[in-house]
Parts: sequence; structure tokens; C-alpha cells
Amino acid sequence: MQPHNEFGHGSFSNDPRLNSVVGHLLHSSILVPYHGWRISHRTHHQNHGHVENDESWHPMSEKIYESLDKPIRFFRFTLPLVMLAYPFYLWARSPGKKGSHYHPDSDLFLPKERNDVLTSTACWTAMAALLVCLNFVMGPMQMLKLYVIPYWINVMWLDFVTYLHHHGHEDKLPWYRGKEWSYLRGGLTTLDRDYGLINNIHHDIGTHVIHHLFPQIPHYHLVEATEAAKPVLGKYYREPDKSGPLPLHLLGILAKSIKEDHFVSDEGDVVYYEADPNLYGQIKVTSE
Repeated sequence: MQPHNEFGHGSFSNDPRLNSVVGHLLHSSILVPYHGWRISHRTHHQNHGHVENDESWHPMSEKIYESLDKPIRFFRFTLPLVMLAYPFYLWARSPGKKGSHYHPDSDLFLPKERNDVLTSTACWTAMAALLVCLNFVMGPMQMLKLYVIPYWINVMWLDFVTYLHHHGHEDKLPWYRGKEWSYLRGGLTTLDRDYGLINNIHHDIGTHVIHHLFPQIPHYHLVEATEAAKPVLGKYYREPDKSGPLPLHLLGILAKSIKEDHFVSDEGDVVYYEADPNLYGQIKVTSE
């Protein structure tokens, strides 16, 4: 996961062409359009913590939340369904936003980025075609075991990790609008997480605060940079809970956040997540 981020952040190489070539190879292999994701992820970093302008796992306003059909609410706030969101986000973004990571005319992109987006969509299409061919050559069961199941495991882990970097602290964290938002304030709403033995496997992405404030830092310096930043950040740095060998402690945090963090107020420049007390009752009634 983290090595893929290195290309989009430009921290793999000082040569943008090399970042693009290797980034396309790796991102296409997991059915992610490289430039589409790179650009939207740049938007996420530039606007982290902003209610409307953030791009990834940002809150819905109450008005947008109320406009959603009940099945959509069920999908977004029920485990494990919400952990399958990433491919759908790539196709159609988040509620309240228009466009797609695959379409150059999406308002995600500037006109000058059109060719980049088309290139990445072409690479994605080539990978999808390759998978279809392999399905005929190897058979559906082999593809299920070798690609489909690993793909969805990767999607669920990606959603699990990225969601918890922006949700689930024991204290409700603020989201900002207008003059209350700044790059620093938004970055300090992100959270570090300890994944136990998995920290080294995905290259210390749990050091997420320093990654958001300085996204160009390569993964092999994130722990060092975090330790250097702690005395400067002081009380604004939230020490993550220590994990056992496996981060099982995060499952309860995830479940609690999914049940409580549904929307933020339409009004105000500093807002906090609120819960819909009728959400699961509505779902139950609908299913009967």
C-alpha cells in the first residue's frame, strides 16, 4: 500500500517520468487508475480536514446524508459492506460529489491533466482485458483464488486503514470550513495508528500525521520524522494505542465509529460528527 503512495507523492524518485511508469504498472495491477488516483489524492492532502473540499473519507453534511436512499446508508454504515467502498469511490466518488477517477471531464481534473487521465484509464482497461483473457486461459476458479479474493482482501484492508486514519478517536475530532480551516489544522485531525507486526509490512503508513503534513517524506523516514515532530506538536499530537502482534484493538474502534459518525451539521465552521439515532431502526423496518 505505502509503496504505491510513494509514486503519487513523488517520493519514490525525483524523476516524475519514472514515478509515472512504475506507478502505472503497480496501480494498474490492482485496478486503480494511477493519475486519477494521484490527482484526487493530491486534493485530499491539500484539503485534509475540510468538510466540503476534502476528497477521501470526509464527512457528509446532514443535507446530503438525508438525501441518500436507505440502501445507500445501509451500505455506507454497515460492516463489512463499507469496507468494500474503494472501487465504487473510484467510479463515482463520494455522495455529494460528481465525476469519476476514470473520466477526464470530471471536476476532479484540470483541462491540462486530460491526457494523464486518459493514459491511466487506458492502462486500467488493458489490465481488465488481461484479467478477462486469463479467466479463459486459467479458468474462473483459479482466477478467483489467485486474483479476485486477494483483490477484495486488499480493498478491505485499504479501506480499513484509510478510514481509521481519519475517524475513531476517543475524543470527537473537528472538521473545518471557511476561515477556520488551515492546512496545519486540517492535518492535525489525522490519526496515527499502530498495526503491530503489520507496521513493517506496509512500511509504517500508521505514521499518518507526519505523512499528511509532509507527504513528500519517503516511507523509510516516517518513523524518524514522527519522533522528531512530537516535541514540536506537543498536545496536538495524539499518541496511538499500542497494538499486540495483530491490530485487533482497532476492530472495536472501527465498529464504534461506523455506528456513531454519520454526518456533520450544515451550519458552522467547526463541526463534529453526529449520529443518526434512527439509522439502524430504519434499516430493520425496511428489511421486514
